[in-house]
Amino acid sequence: MYSAEQSFIKLTSDLAHIMQSKEYEHRDIIFLCIGSDRSIGDSLGPLVGTMLKEKKIPFEVYGTLETPIHAFNLEDTLKKITKRFKKSLIISIDASLGDEDHVGSAFLKKGPVVPGKALKKLLPKTGDFHITGVVNYVDPLPSTQFLNDTRLYIVRNLALAISEAIHQASLENVQHL
Repeated sequence: MYSAEQSFIKLTSDLAHIMQSKEYEHRDIIFLCIGSDRSIGDSLGPLVGTMLKEKKIPFEVYGTLETPIHAFNLEDTLKKITKRFKKSLIISIDASLGDEDHVGSAFLKKGPVVPGKALKKLLPKTGDFHITGVVNYVDPLPSTQFLNDTRLYIVRNLALAISEAIHQASLENVQHL
């Protein structure tokens, strides 16, 4: 867990380690930023994707505020990625709900993310690794209500921290080559 208050050094270091790993040496690194710009709580992925494009990182980025990757186009996007890149390393980025004390924190985990889980949507698992940002906490209210009641401040700060960590890791990766 990487809290918003903490430095993003650990997240940067972990991402750089993945990018520099011999295991993934000859794979195209792709950041798949999942979410919608129509709901603040679900906009983390597209915000991160937009920030990554603005930083001009040397990797492929799918999912921005202009062209979000969401429930209606995720499967088609995954097919396009599979067709275009024979050996890819996908790092998915998505918003999540969690415990109240984790709000504003980001998690980097090995394995696929399950997008739409909080809304009980059946979407394909995606990613070799995933970063989730906890944008709000779980409560007895319906999950859709939480995504709509999420503070933009939290989402923006998470997006800034995650995108900067990825940017710094990409700079370390370029220096490593």
